[in-house]
Order: sequence, then C-alpha cells, then structure tokens
Amino acid sequence: MIVISDTSVFTNLAAIGYLYLLQQLYGHILIPTAVYQELTVDPPVFGTVEVKTLQWIEVLSVNDHRMVEQLQNIAQLDLGESEAIALALEINAELLLIDERRGRREANQRGIRITGLLGVLVEAKHRGFIPVVKPLMDNLIATSKFRVSQSLYNQILTIVGE
Repeated sequence: MIVISDTSVFTNLAAIGYLYLLQQLYGHILIPTAVYQELTVDPPVFGTVEVKTLQWIEVLSVNDHRMVEQLQNIAQLDLGESEAIALALEINAELLLIDERRGRREANQRGIRITGLLGVLVEAKHRGFIPVVKPLMDNLIATSKFRVSQSLYNQILTIVGE
C-alpha cells in the first residue's frame, strides 16, 4: 500500500510515543520533501529524530511544482500539505494521512482517499495494535494541543466501542 503522510499525523503520534503505529498499519510511509523539512527545522519538533533515523520512512520530491503552487495560492494550503497532495496524485497513492480541514477538502475533491490521526487510531484499535483509543485522544489533547470537537470525540469513542 502506498501511503503518504502530512506533518500533523506524524508529529502528533510521535508526541505521544505511538509513531510506530504507522509502520504497523502501513509498513512504509512516504513523506514529501516539505514535510521532511517541517519535521527537521530548528527548534526540533516531535518526530525529528524518527524521520531522520527510521528506515520505514522515505522522503520523495514532488515533480509537479505547478500543482504545489496552485494548492498554496488558490486553496491556501501550506507547503507541506500542498506537496503531500501533489505527491499523492503523482504516484497514485492509495492513502493520504492529513488532518487539516482545507487540505482534506482539496484531497477529497481530487479523488484522493484520506484519513487523519483519529482514523489511524480507530484502525489501530480495530486491527488489535492498541487496546483503547480514549487515553490516546486525551493524551493528544493534553500534550500536543490536538483539537477535536466534543461531538467527534464522542463519535470516535462510539465507533471503537469505548
């Protein structure tokens, strides 16, 4: 399965010590150059060490710079989101991991299958990689300033039977 990740799913999972879920779920993760740069700038963010050392994370360059510029200028996405969407289209990725609302909307409009951090957690529980989701969501909210509406929070708990 070809999976591309934007920055937020990566940094949030790294912040709570669950980045390994991406490898368990998908095996190999591709990130565009801009996402790599976002993860490795000073000061370091969660995931900096991992993106530099883990063999299952691969950095790829985007060829369609026109698409990246269009996503930045017209859709008002940041460089990492723009490159992630452009790369997903270029290599016909099967899944894009992205959380930001505008980026999700643009990816959906272009026919890219997406999931976000909460979708990753739901899948991880369904596949038996984690026993519960609620403490992880609570930890994300407390430690990495992850924002989730109360209704979505409750919906996720219902989906996973917690």
